[in-house]
Amino acid sequence: MRVPTTTYTAAFTNDLNTLRSRQSALQQQAATGLRVSAASDDPAAMQHALNFIADKTSAQQYNANVTGMLDRTNNIYSVLTALQSIASKAGEDATTAGNPALANSNRDALVTELNTLIDHAVVLANTKDPTTGAGIFGGTSGSAQPFAATRDSSGNVTAVNYTGNESVNAAEISQGATMTVDVPGANTTSSGAHGLFTDARNGADFFGNLIKLRDDIAAGNTTAVASTDSPALLKDSDNLIFHIGSLGAAQTRLNLTATTLQNQVSALDKNISDATNADLVQTMVQLTQAQNSYQAALQSGAKIMQLSILNYIQ
Repeated sequence: MRVPTTTYTAAFTNDLNTLRSRQSALQQQAATGLRVSAASDDPAAMQHALNFIADKTSAQQYNANVTGMLDRTNNIYSVLTALQSIASKAGEDATTAGNPALANSNRDALVTELNTLIDHAVVLANTKDPTTGAGIFGGTSGSAQPFAATRDSSGNVTAVNYTGNESVNAAEISQGATMTVDVPGANTTSSGAHGLFTDARNGADFFGNLIKLRDDIAAGNTTAVASTDSPALLKDSDNLIFHIGSLGAAQTRLNLTATTLQNQVSALDKNISDATNADLVQTMVQLTQAQNSYQAALQSGAKIMQLSILNYIQ
């Protein structure tokens, strides 16, 4: 039975196309290092890779949130340490001013120093977030100047009013876990985050107590300085210590979380690589085999075609 030449031609062409496609795919893998670059290459592997990529994206976002909060804790900590220095100096001034025999000139010097401390505290209270420009102690108000100072004709601060709120921003640091490092400037309620400068639960009133101390020293009211102002300043110091302790605990948790997330990203990178990357040695072996098969097909095909033509002539 004579087989039509067209049958040989069609089969030969189909085999060559198959081998050429295989060779092309292996060359692509060798060039890119990827075994899977499209879903059609390996649907199951691609699905695994997409899941790993989604998990990595989430972990990177969590890590970005953690990094942002760590930066914010550094800003807050610098303010806390500066406020501690102010509170410590004010306490020393109160001790000095409690002496009834203090000379008027020395009393005036203490008043001048306290005015400087109060001015500096107002600047610290309005510290801004370098990214958003909002005051870091304004709660969620977004106010750039959450503390407004009222001054007398001499420029001395007579009152400091808080225009922020008691709410704080929170961010997700892992799936289902959120935390905040924000500190509102004031909280006169009995719930929520503790206020930094004014807090009803801790009895803190940083500006009010500094201003009263200054005025009592200026008036020579040594009794008020000793019996009222000094104890009030201690409450402010205790409130600052509370916030420093809370901030330290938050930093510890954030650093541990950052390490966990970085390890998670590294593990996911490996999973993605395992799911999609080609084994270069194996790929080169397979590519050589595919090239040899292609050449062999060309040679055998040429012989078959020659024989088919001769049979046709006969």
